[in-house]
Amino acid sequence: MNERDALRMLAVNLPHAGDDAAVVDGSVITTDMLHERTDFPAGTTRYTAGWRAVGASLSDVAAMGANATAAVAVYADEQFDRDELARFVSGAAEVCATVGAEYVGGDLDAHVEFTVATTAIGDVTDAGAVWRSGAEPGDALCVTGELGRSAAALRLFERDTVESVERANALFRFTPRVADGVGLAPHATAMMDSSDGLARSLHQLAEANDVGIVLDREALPVHPAVDDVAADSDDRFELAATFGEDFELVCTVPEDEITAAEAACPAGLVRVGTVMPAEEGVTADAEDLPDAGYTHE
Repeated sequence: MNERDALRMLAVNLPHAGDDAAVVDGSVITTDMLHERTDFPAGTTRYTAGWRAVGASLSDVAAMGANATAAVAVYADEQFDRDELARFVSGAAEVCATVGAEYVGGDLDAHVEFTVATTAIGDVTDAGAVWRSGAEPGDALCVTGELGRSAAALRLFERDTVESVERANALFRFTPRVADGVGLAPHATAMMDSSDGLARSLHQLAEANDVGIVLDREALPVHPAVDDVAADSDDRFELAATFGEDFELVCTVPEDEITAAEAACPAGLVRVGTVMPAEEGVTADAEDLPDAGYTHE
């Protein structure tokens, strides 16, 4: 059973198990786990790991249209190194500071590999939480920021030079789109983050809303670093659309609210497609878009 099948099973008794975070009495809470083997390529600094691990949970808060308030983390490793632990906490604290939240501690444990479990909390605004469900045919499909930075980072890590690893770490330290999520909350009909990749996110939105989606490949806002590592145009699209872990927001917005939504997003908001009736399926430039992306097996 993979992650998505497990979520479908849990949703029988936990209706919001498939959303980015839970909402309880106006408070948003989410948790994530990252492992060295699957999430931190060789060359990832502990500062970057702290930033990225906590940032992943802050991104889930953003996807609900909520303000982030605090985060904690469990740090586990075979042994504790004073400098590595200090750098991890520094990265965790600084990513929180970028979104007006506070890193308030956590727990330590021994484990066979470097592993981090993070939890972030926040508060919904007067606009209310934005769920993955709510999109309707005719809504515009939009994304914040730029796609592909994590895919580009992985290729730079693989080059294994001082310069490439330094640049890869910088790309891995993304800014959680909390301000954008709060800005979109009054306008978006559905929203999630792109941690599993844009293509997979579109399939998840289509399933959650019983709709189809048409994607305009040429409209994708692609991070400039992708052009430095992509082999050709097809590779460029794959890096931007299917690798994931960019932690941008993917949302649907009614046509008459696009201008207001764009103005509410500090990172920028780009229309990349349209919500369609379910029988249209999920397509890109009139071709079926594979449900490709990251899945925990």
